[in-house]
Amino acid sequence: MNFDVIHGRVKKLRGLMKEKGMDALVLLVFERLNAESCHYISGFRGSSAAVVIDASREMLITDGRYQTQAALQSPFTLIIEAGVPLLESVVKVISENRYRSVGFESEKLFHSVVENVLKKSKADWKDASSLLPSLRRTKDTMEADTIRRAGVIARKAYEKVLSEVRAGMTEVEFESRLIYEIKMAGAERGWSHDDFIVVSGVRGAMCHGRATQKAFEYGDTVTVDFGVMVDGYMCDVTRNFSVGKAHEKALEINRILIKAHQEAASALRPGISGKDVDAVARKIITDAGYEKNFVHGLGHGLGLEVHEAPRLSFLSKDTLEVGDVVTIEPGIYIEGWGGQRIEDDYIITENGSKCLTQSDDQHLRVVG
Repeated sequence: MNFDVIHGRVKKLRGLMKEKGMDALVLLVFERLNAESCHYISGFRGSSAAVVIDASREMLITDGRYQTQAALQSPFTLIIEAGVPLLESVVKVISENRYRSVGFESEKLFHSVVENVLKKSKADWKDASSLLPSLRRTKDTMEADTIRRAGVIARKAYEKVLSEVRAGMTEVEFESRLIYEIKMAGAERGWSHDDFIVVSGVRGAMCHGRATQKAFEYGDTVTVDFGVMVDGYMCDVTRNFSVGKAHEKALEINRILIKAHQEAASALRPGISGKDVDAVARKIITDAGYEKNFVHGLGHGLGLEVHEAPRLSFLSKDTLEVGDVVTIEPGIYIEGWGGQRIEDDYIITENGSKCLTQSDDQHLRVVG
C-alpha cells in the first residue's frame, strides 16, 4: 500500500481522536481478528500485532516472525521485543509515554484482555470502536478501483468454470474449480473467512448453503455467491445458471429479481436511507407474490471485509453517503423447490451510483 495513503488515513484518525479527547489509540490483532483495520491504518497484514497512535507517533508492535514483513508493509515505527508477550509490550508503551486517555476497540476485544491486561496501566480507557469503521466506510478512488479489479477477475473466473459445467459435476467441484481460476487470474483468494455458496436444485432455498457433494442434475437451477480478494479488498457477486433447459418458474423468478435489482440500484444516491432502498426491491418482489420468500436484507457495505457498514434492509438506520460501497442482492427462496439471488456491487457517487462488478450478465444462464 502507498505510504502516502497510510499517512493520510492516520491524519484523519488523529482528528477523530482529538474530538474524543484521546491522547492515544490502541488497535489489537489476535490471530487475524481485527486484521482488516490494522491493514487499513498501518499497511501491515500479519496475524498478530498492536498499533499505537498518539498525536505525533505511529508504532507497530509485533513479533520476530513478522520483522521483515512489517518493515516492508508499514511506515510505522516497528517495535519487536523478543520474549515479551504482545500485550505486555502494549502496556509498557502506554505506561512509558504516560498517556492519560487511551482509546481501544471494546467490540474487538475479550473482556478478560481489558480487565486483566490493559487496565494494569493508569490510563483512562475510552471505547473507540466506531473510529476505524467510520474511516473505512468511505472508499477512495484507489479502494473502489481495487474492488472493480476484483470484479473483473471474478467474472473471468466464473465464465471459465461455467463453460465446463455438465450434469454430474458436484457443487464442491464447481467451487474448487472457481477458487483455482480466481487464483490463476492473479487474485489473492476468494473471500477471507468463508467458503463460497454453491447450491443446486432444492438446495437453492438455503440462502447461505455451502457446497456439498451433490451432483448437478438436468433442470437444476444453481446459485453461486462468491467473491475475489485483491490487495485485501473483496468483491461480492451472485449469479444463477440452469443445467440444461430452465424451468419456466426459474425464468419467471429471474425476471422478477432482475427488475428488483435494477430498480433498487437506480435508487442508490447520497442521502437515501438503506431502509428506503430495500423497500424498492421488496415492493417489486411482494407485488409478484413472493413477499414471504425474500427473507433477508437487500444488501450491505463491502471493502476489506465482506460485510461492513452501511446496511440496506427493512431494519437499517443508515443513510447512504458518497464513497459507500454496497451490494444489491434481492433473492427469492422457496422451500422444497429452490431459489435464486442476484448480486452486484456499487459505489455511491455524488450523482447516484456506479456498478463495480459488470452487471450486464444477471440473466439465468443455460449451460451443460
